[in-house]
Amino acid sequence: MTSAEHTDGFAPAAQVTITGRNVEVPEHFQERVNTKLAKIEKLDPTLTFFHVELQHEPNPRREAQAQRVQITATGKGHLARAEAKEDSFYAALESALGKLERSLRKVKVRREIARSGHRAPKSTGEIAAELAHEAEDARAKQAEGQYDTDPYAGTFEDAPLGQVVRRKLHPDTPISVDEALSEMELVGHDFYLFIDEESKRPAVVYRRHAYDYGLITLAPEDEVKANDEK
Repeated sequence: MTSAEHTDGFAPAAQVTITGRNVEVPEHFQERVNTKLAKIEKLDPTLTFFHVELQHEPNPRREAQAQRVQITATGKGHLARAEAKEDSFYAALESALGKLERSLRKVKVRREIARSGHRAPKSTGEIAAELAHEAEDARAKQAEGQYDTDPYAGTFEDAPLGQVVRRKLHPDTPISVDEALSEMELVGHDFYLFIDEESKRPAVVYRRHAYDYGLITLAPEDEVKANDEK
């Protein structure tokens, strides 16, 4: 089911579509979504479209995370996505909104730093504190045993193991490392593949411990060996 684009009351200027996969989306939930997204929109005025998807994922082993909410925000030349699973759609909405807000704030700060022509020290400041706090939260959640059971157990019994199950094309427009990091934060992934505009080579940025990042670049074998010998 897809809701009306806007409900009466406080709503974002961007188009909003709410979809329920085998789930009815009540009007009061639509109103909550619009109110929350109106605040999120202020972080990035270029956003033009929000898609919110609700899905119930029945799994006796993970009843506390049976309600899934995914939010996709589309802007001018970029996309941001966040999802969460909780015991209710309202709780999942709040978690997903929190993730989306953190991603947009990180990218906003990164862009402001890039425009100012300098970089803030990684070990100090609000950016480092925020990212370090998120890393602590991630470790705490893992310690709670969220990976003790396989949420997909029994789901793919008939599927052969070790197969490529999805293929995706990716733009090859060269971008800077900073832009790649921003894109990685927006989509909520731990890595991002791109063409480095400086070296003109395929490269991957990836998330390391706490607030650090890594960069892998493809190069001819002789150049790699020469670099390893330094």
